[in-house]
Amino acid sequence: MLRSHDALGRGRMQAFDRNWKVCTQTPGPGAADTRRTVDFGAVKLSETCPDKDAGADASAAPASAMPDLRDKSVKVARRAFDTSTSITVKDASGRNRMVLVESNWKVCRQSPAPGTELDGQPVTLEAVKFQEEC
Repeated sequence: MLRSHDALGRGRMQAFDRNWKVCTQTPGPGAADTRRTVDFGAVKLSETCPDKDAGADASAAPASAMPDLRDKSVKVARRAFDTSTSITVKDASGRNRMVLVESNWKVCRQSPAPGTELDGQPVTLEAVKFQEEC
């Protein structure tokens, strides 16, 4: 049983395996229980493997307090909330672009502030494309 995730923590899906390379493996190499799922942390071929696998813990439960989402992909940030949370995503560059592929955008600013108790209030994320400065 095999599974993979985006080692950069952007939540991208590996649609074509040949375009990705493996950076990490859990469990590590060697003899292992064949009933256990092997999870690969991967990046695109043109990218460098991160020092720490940023996508390994991407399955956390929704937060009860507003997490610090700065520099996370909008796709990953959205997973931090209950599905009933109202989330608005805006282009922080001021160019009013639509955020279509959320894994290509990083959060620059957020409201409410990190640490604020989440009690059903709407959330606003301001983001730019990963190659841009906040």
